[in-house]
Amino acid sequence: MKSDLGQHVIVIGCGIIGACTAHALLEDGWRVTLVEPGVPGGVQAASFGNGAFISPASIVPMSTPGLWKRVPAYLLSSESPFTIRWSYLPRLFPWLFRFILTGSTVRKVEQTARSLNLLLKDCVLHHQALAKRCGCEHFIRKDGLLYAYPSRHAFESDTLAWRLRRENGVKWRELEGEDLRSLEPALDSRYLFAALVEDGGNCTDPGGYVSSLAASAVAFGANLVKARAIGFNFSESALKSVRTDKGDLLCDKAVVAAGVYSPPLASTAGDTVPLESERGYHVEIEVPGSTPKIPIMPSDGRMANCVVSGNLRAAGQVELASLEAGPNWRRADLLLRQLIETYPTVGLARKDLKIKRWMGHRPSTPDGLPVIGFSSTSRDIVYAFGHGHIGLAAGPRTAKAVSDLLVGRRSDLDVVSFSAARFKRERFYCLRRWRKAN
Repeated sequence: MKSDLGQHVIVIGCGIIGACTAHALLEDGWRVTLVEPGVPGGVQAASFGNGAFISPASIVPMSTPGLWKRVPAYLLSSESPFTIRWSYLPRLFPWLFRFILTGSTVRKVEQTARSLNLLLKDCVLHHQALAKRCGCEHFIRKDGLLYAYPSRHAFESDTLAWRLRRENGVKWRELEGEDLRSLEPALDSRYLFAALVEDGGNCTDPGGYVSSLAASAVAFGANLVKARAIGFNFSESALKSVRTDKGDLLCDKAVVAAGVYSPPLASTAGDTVPLESERGYHVEIEVPGSTPKIPIMPSDGRMANCVVSGNLRAAGQVELASLEAGPNWRRADLLLRQLIETYPTVGLARKDLKIKRWMGHRPSTPDGLPVIGFSSTSRDIVYAFGHGHIGLAAGPRTAKAVSDLLVGRRSDLDVVSFSAARFKRERFYCLRRWRKAN
């Protein structure tokens, strides 16, 4: 099923989600306009600075049972991988309460993992197919992803995460001792055990990849408008145009894929979405002497280590603070220290290292699921934002779901789990629990 000839859809945002969505819509016969205020794949975008992992194993949500016990320690520690700026805590509290509540039981976490698996299964294959269509296959590699631990016991202590992966069809190969050293000689000798997820992959340059996808969308017939979307115009219940800071753009449909800037647009379409900037950092060592052969996530650092455009990148950290707050480069310095400890040969040339630092905004919902589906007031508007840590991996699958919705095609993705309406149900549930407790 394809759209009627002449139907025009505006995709708001040209990060990885918007760029993938543009291609899915073009394949279905839509006239497509991308609206993006910055350079696609530019340094301002979350897509530019992510960890470059494309992992089917990323189905484990941030919030898990017992997290609430660790929040005070996170607040007090300057070296925690999860930190909250004290000045932002009052405003953040409603989001934080929901965040803890949605991971309060194993059953809830299992349901979240099942939903995320729908987006991440075969994610590398989806990217390979898209990259081949766009002539940029060199950006996607499928060499596997290595999750490194100091011992088998440490791996087995991470029980819930690996059980969730196994139950959702994620497979891995276990490596120890010389087998691990042979596969990854650059890794520090304190890592004695690892799980190799062979169906995992990585992007060699996330920013360049998004830029190439945007350019190829234009080559296939899309229009790219440099503007910031600020709202919608309706005639009765039908969408007529998208309002931007450069004027109104006529359209039949719209997709909101503006990342952390999406909630105000969703609000004008009738939905209140509790989304926060889960600020992430990366450091890159320019042309290091030794690099890992395949991407690695050390269990103690909880950071993605990957070679990006010839540089060794470590991406991670979770900092909850306002969009307007300046970067705290101590978070990046922690990543640098962990990176040097993970690859000793890199540290040998420490005085001569050339370092790049970056901070960006992951768009994160409290329940760890993105928002995908129709707005509550108009079936002319579809949401595709809030992907948190999985935006890169989930891009093609999200795009297919959006196109399925707009053309009325049955999808194998259960969009009910991702609907913005879930937050209305959740508010009612939280209010009922509060009243019962009081």
